[in-house]
Amino acid sequence: MSRPRLTANSKWTPRLAAILTGLVGIVNIASALTPDIRWRGHLLLHIEELQTLRVFHALALPVGAALLLIAPYLWRRRIRALKLAIALIVVLGLIDLLKGLDFEVTLFGWAIAVGLWAGRDSFTVVQEPITLRSAVWRVPLLGGLGLGLCVIADGVSHGHFKPLKLLGESGALLRFHKGPQHFKHHLARLFGHTVQLAWVPLATHLVEIGTLLAIAYVIFRPIAAPRTPPSDRARRLAEELVRAYGRDTLSFFKLRPDKQYFFSDDRTAFVGYRVEAGVLLLSGDPVGRPEQYPELLLALRAFARARGLKLGAVGVSAATLEIYNGLGLRTMYLGDEAVLELQKFSLEGRPIRKVRQSVSRLTKAGFSSELQTLDTLDDETLRQVERVLELGRLGAPERGFSMTMDSIRGACEQDTLFVLARDGEGIIRGVLHFVPCYGRAAVSLSFMRRDPSTPNGLTEFLVTEAVVLLRQRGIDELSLNFATAARYMHAPENRLEQLVGYLAIKFDRWFQVESLYRFNAKFFPRWEPRYLVFEGALGLPRTSLAAMWVEGQLPKPSLPRITARRHAAPVITAP
Repeated sequence: MSRPRLTANSKWTPRLAAILTGLVGIVNIASALTPDIRWRGHLLLHIEELQTLRVFHALALPVGAALLLIAPYLWRRRIRALKLAIALIVVLGLIDLLKGLDFEVTLFGWAIAVGLWAGRDSFTVVQEPITLRSAVWRVPLLGGLGLGLCVIADGVSHGHFKPLKLLGESGALLRFHKGPQHFKHHLARLFGHTVQLAWVPLATHLVEIGTLLAIAYVIFRPIAAPRTPPSDRARRLAEELVRAYGRDTLSFFKLRPDKQYFFSDDRTAFVGYRVEAGVLLLSGDPVGRPEQYPELLLALRAFARARGLKLGAVGVSAATLEIYNGLGLRTMYLGDEAVLELQKFSLEGRPIRKVRQSVSRLTKAGFSSELQTLDTLDDETLRQVERVLELGRLGAPERGFSMTMDSIRGACEQDTLFVLARDGEGIIRGVLHFVPCYGRAAVSLSFMRRDPSTPNGLTEFLVTEAVVLLRQRGIDELSLNFATAARYMHAPENRLEQLVGYLAIKFDRWFQVESLYRFNAKFFPRWEPRYLVFEGALGLPRTSLAAMWVEGQLPKPSLPRITARRHAAPVITAP
């Protein structure tokens, strides 16, 4: 199978273009602020008038500054920035010739423009279309707002609001020239207080720079990734593909309603993703016809690049690593999925005695278990199940993205299974929720919750009972849980892995990494490695942050919202 690969120069061309374009801008700003060579100036006076020469000299400064403003967007592969940079460099070359016969600066700039055009294929980020709304409303509004703030500041400092004089003063400051007002020696009365005005020029320049940055954002912002939920048709197609090809233990979790879908051209394969922290983050492996995976991920890579996003994935299996490596992406071991082989599982033997003791203790206390499907749960049983799920969170927010469902009542939940633990009075005290793997006789754990008031060992009781009940149903494998950095804790291969394992143990209080690993290890599962995919060495922190946000391991910062007062929700208590 041929592997898709990015061109070698595509990574460095935008960075080099940004540096050289910024250099052209700096050179021209310096040229505009320094005197021209005298003999060239005398020669130009035979061709053009002195006033015209001054006009071209004045134009070199703002055009050079515009190139500095564009350079960061070239680094980010913006197509519109490339086109505008080429046009400005060509125009700036003509200005350099007409203001001072600066052949050297002109040739240098035009050579850079030719290089930008030659490397145009490396610029892939598509901007939002410039509509009448953005071109005629947003940009002039931003510019007018910035100018208005400067005029108001100057008017307050002068003590009068004569429009023409204020515009002249503000225009001089915006061009970094001195106007008629000498702010260092002037005072003004503001709200009954006398204040110095030395801050006015600096404030004007800050407003000017902020306005230019805001205008640049409007012009060069990339086309947005989809934010609206997938259509019903897309959801139905995704569910059909999961039922037909969902062999991986994480395939069913792509049907969570908070995920976006990206399909192959022939609609026979898809991925589930979310966009966080500038990363298009995939959930596990693609689902569908395996021969479509390379082309699907290559198209997805282009989709992400066109929107200025980094591509990442969490929970990737070893089977698809070669495809990601072929895309020029990097992979890193993330942790291990604990898979119980139900036909081999046994409570016999000394190593598993603690689990056996827990099962025996809970059985003597009157606890029993049962296996149910969603359609067999009556309203009262379903209410008790949801009560245990809520109590088991202990007030923490719901977690999960790649290996957990967000509810038990979704439209695709009809094939899910429940193992319930009832106490001696028949009240549900513990719940295990499993989703199916349609391509093999396996299920994956979605929720594992118990009433906090129950005795210790109820979770071990539930898992062992689930093994028996699922085995009777013809299930061979149970994907129990995912243990982050499991290998680093139980079998590190070098000093770095030892350090990671040590940190995982130290931070267990907040992330429950070691405790989850130790719980899984009680049942002696088969460990299946899972990987994190990220773009570039510097993409690891950003992708890790995105993964922790979507999985609920870190709270995502947000602006406070003002909501209407509502009646307090009833407190759920144990019966």
